[in-house]
Amino acid sequence: MAVKKQFSSFQELLDNSPKPVLVDFYATWCGPCQMMSPILEQVGTQLRDRLQVVKIDTDKYPKLASQYRIEALPTLVLFKNGQPVERIEGVLQAPQLVQRLSSLI
Repeated sequence: MAVKKQFSSFQELLDNSPKPVLVDFYATWCGPCQMMSPILEQVGTQLRDRLQVVKIDTDKYPKLASQYRIEALPTLVLFKNGQPVERIEGVLQAPQLVQRLSSLI
């Protein structure tokens, strides 16, 4: 489950998370991004003890989108120890996403 939290920086969020962080780079106008929302809720619930899910609106944070070379939406980036370790572009169903993430977290 994605939780709305405020951080002074994205790096602070990554550095202070005791679990790997799955970041959903999305935009409100993006149809496939809207399809991913309930899928990420499922995945977040299923992996809640092993993973934190964070959503970042690329229209509100274009510098972050640029920094991580987000060119397609939705793009999921898994961070471990503050570093990106996996990148998934496009829509995946919950079972496929859980399977792909489970080997990495």
